[in-house]
Amino acid sequence: MRTIWKGAVSFGLVSIPIKLFPATEQKDIKFRFLHKTCQAPIKYQRVCSACGQEVTQEDIVRGYEYESGRFVIMNEEDLEKIPDERTRTIDIIDFVSLKDIDPIYFDKTYYLAPNDAGEKPYALLRKAMEETDKIAVAKVVIRNKESLAVIRGYGNFLVMETMLYPDEIRDSKLLPGFEREVKLHDNEMKMARELIENLATEFTPEKYDDEYRKKLLELIKAKIEGEEIVIPEAEAKGKIVDLMDALKASVEMAKKAGQVKPAGKRRKKAAGE
Repeated sequence: MRTIWKGAVSFGLVSIPIKLFPATEQKDIKFRFLHKTCQAPIKYQRVCSACGQEVTQEDIVRGYEYESGRFVIMNEEDLEKIPDERTRTIDIIDFVSLKDIDPIYFDKTYYLAPNDAGEKPYALLRKAMEETDKIAVAKVVIRNKESLAVIRGYGNFLVMETMLYPDEIRDSKLLPGFEREVKLHDNEMKMARELIENLATEFTPEKYDDEYRKKLLELIKAKIEGEEIVIPEAEAKGKIVDLMDALKASVEMAKKAGQVKPAGKRRKKAAGE
């Protein structure tokens, strides 16, 4: 795994030397665009919209469009003028409960590994957060961008998750179709709760697969090997219009599938006996 950043986690007067590694990777299947006649990849050229000339990387500069069609040029020297001593430090600001942060704020996850004799303060921070049931809110500068982040325990390691700022979350009030309050009947709520309880279980990430990607890879393999491609028809589902009928049918399906209530609920019930 390649180190993408080196620095230190700072809280109070404690400094923990760390290395940063990407914790996730996308497994999307990528296609390239080809010329239909030649079946050769299409090249995309950088062309100036004004003079039509092809432009090299050396002739490209950064521009911020402050009005339509009007730009201010920003070069590396301009960016270096911004004073920021935190370019190699992850500064912890607060300690909070994870349950208080809505997942909509989370962006990208990184592994934090101790570096240069930082094992002891690293282990101390991880253990202290575990025992206090808190995570750290911090700020970090990566690739000329300051991000809000949280640091939390993950097994025996620490992970850092960059976050979006509040002004980067779109206002849900702008969504159409939620202007009026919906009246819910008691029987509908009872049936919906029963359905959730029958489908509830412990979260086990290993049981979830990208079925679409798996089928797409099988299709690609079959085309490479020149095999006949057979796509099975999707099983037809009966259309149920009435909400209560749909809930009842869903509950019955869940019961037949052998789903059980979560272990956590059973433990709570036993504790109250």
